[in-house]
Amino acid sequence: MIWYPYEQMKTMREPYKILDAEGVYLYTKDQKLIDSVSSWWCMIHGYKHPELTAAIKEQADHFCHVMLGGLTHEPVQKLSDKLQEYLPGDLDYCFFSDSGSVAVEVSLKMALQYNTNQGRKRPLVLALEHAYHGDTFKAMEVGDDEDYHFAFEEKTGVVHIPTEIAALEEAFEKYHDELNCFIVEPLLQGAGGMRMYDISFLKRARELCDAYDVLLIFDEVATGFGRTGSRFVADLVLPDILVLGKALTGGYIGHAVTVANHKVFDAFYSDNDRHALMHGPTFMGNALACAVALKGIEIFEREDYMGKIKRIEEISHREMDGFTDPRIKEVRIMGGCTCVEVHDGAALEGFQQFAYERGVFCRPFLKYMYSMVPYIIEEEELVQIFDVMKAWFRRG
Repeated sequence: MIWYPYEQMKTMREPYKILDAEGVYLYTKDQKLIDSVSSWWCMIHGYKHPELTAAIKEQADHFCHVMLGGLTHEPVQKLSDKLQEYLPGDLDYCFFSDSGSVAVEVSLKMALQYNTNQGRKRPLVLALEHAYHGDTFKAMEVGDDEDYHFAFEEKTGVVHIPTEIAALEEAFEKYHDELNCFIVEPLLQGAGGMRMYDISFLKRARELCDAYDVLLIFDEVATGFGRTGSRFVADLVLPDILVLGKALTGGYIGHAVTVANHKVFDAFYSDNDRHALMHGPTFMGNALACAVALKGIEIFEREDYMGKIKRIEEISHREMDGFTDPRIKEVRIMGGCTCVEVHDGAALEGFQQFAYERGVFCRPFLKYMYSMVPYIIEEEELVQIFDVMKAWFRRG
């Protein structure tokens, strides 16, 4: 029996069974659905993309996986080289893993050991209120959402602050000699409520991290590859460690990467064996994942995905700006994300089935109705998603 995620198995409704998928569409036995959430935000190229499928098949004809312990291979070497060229600044050192949560764990482990290797004891992590960084234990510890993390009666070793510069400055003044890192979802906090904030906060964070030698970590598992309207938020403010996942492989295979700058890497590069990063996911650098990631980046660049994202944002503003209802608290739009936050989550009960019957797959959570569409979506398909959202509130 399947144990489904984020569900009370005793009371959950039966999930929709997908028989096929192509482009932006999911197919059940009786419905054709626009996937408005890109399968948890990863399927940026849509489904059954012929080039991505071919990349996986071609690599599979050679081998699907070999461990990186004592071995290496061309796909992982090529992807590392591409990311070194593709990413900003001196984010050059790629540590691969098999999921975003694990990649976040690696980043936090790097930050702690970065200080340990230099003989400094800095046990604290600075993080944001309403943060979500994944469901593994350290990722949950630095997260801050009672709906996901209620298992922690008390969190130790982490300080949470709002996205306000005054709170940021106060935290650094109080804890700077204890902080090993500041981890953020830059500009857009996803599972914590699609919360959006200003770049000025991150610019000030960079200044303070530089002043106190605190590592700045950007968790761009969700925001990377254009979701905020920038290719990476790291293009605007440069972190010391960047975490990528989800869209890294276009959603075709689970994989992630933690990318460190030279300062971080150099703290591990030593004649002392104990300075090595003792971490090694079994499927890190998976050959199929690396092959499809390389092809996905090629398509992203070749097909001007940033132009596509700009158009998605323009249509989103045109269709949703000014839309109001007494049940709606706020409509927020950034890049490829649109969020409708309601005052009471009860106002969204039944919306998923309502959307299904109108040819759209949506998955609202808590108080948030949102879209994070595949970038290949056509205007009429995007408008259909927003029409369904608005129809829900207009139905009476």
